[in-house]
Amino acid sequence: MAEFKLPSNSRIKKGKHFPANDDAKNVKRFVVYRYDPDLANNPRMDTFDIDMDDCGPMILDVLIKIKNEIDPTLTFRRSCREGICGSCAMNINGGNTLACTIAASGINGDTKIYPLPHMPVIKDLVPDLTNFYAQYASIKPWLQNKTNPPHDSERIQSKTEQEKIDEPAACILCACCSTSCPSYWWNSDRYLGPAALLASYRWLVDSRDDAQEERLDELEDSFRLYRCHTIMNCTNTCPKGLNPAEAIANTKKMLIERRT
Repeated sequence: MAEFKLPSNSRIKKGKHFPANDDAKNVKRFVVYRYDPDLANNPRMDTFDIDMDDCGPMILDVLIKIKNEIDPTLTFRRSCREGICGSCAMNINGGNTLACTIAASGINGDTKIYPLPHMPVIKDLVPDLTNFYAQYASIKPWLQNKTNPPHDSERIQSKTEQEKIDEPAACILCACCSTSCPSYWWNSDRYLGPAALLASYRWLVDSRDDAQEERLDELEDSFRLYRCHTIMNCTNTCPKGLNPAEAIANTKKMLIERRT
């Protein structure tokens, strides 16, 4: 019988327990991943019992309360608290999402909080997104147009043309989609992943951009684009309700159509 185990220094151990005050009546338990690469210790899961009558409603509120009042060493990213910036993306009870948009009351039982999966961890809930941002930059996410713009107006689009870029332009680069994709887990050095490919599609269908052929040339590669196997994890997990899988399929269709 085959037996698979993580290396001994990667196995997650039981961490500290921080109980709620004795007079707390509305207590929920949060189990949080902790890891500091500057220390020689294994990752651990710390348990925090939080009085929800003395805490904001969202998972991010819980994490802020833990950091401010219980353990100031807890490390995570956050900014807008409105589901706009994507900073607080993490894995909550097995799903990638934004901590600021998930209500603690909507989770039954213990809430387990991890960093985004299959990414190097800088500390605790903070993944290293260096490669993710480099891949985004590689698709040249800016307007490319060799003609001079009109002197008396901006580059005009019709309503139909503008609607084509509405959805892909709404991506907040939280990385929830890419880090939920098995193809990206195994090939993140060469496969661009759903987020970068959604961003690429946004420019491929922009009527003001005249570099479509060059952009498609860059994507026509067995790894950069075609490692997508339409598993749909990216679309299912997107906290903004976007559809990267459809954008990738449409990109593949564009490549097929230009060959005919």
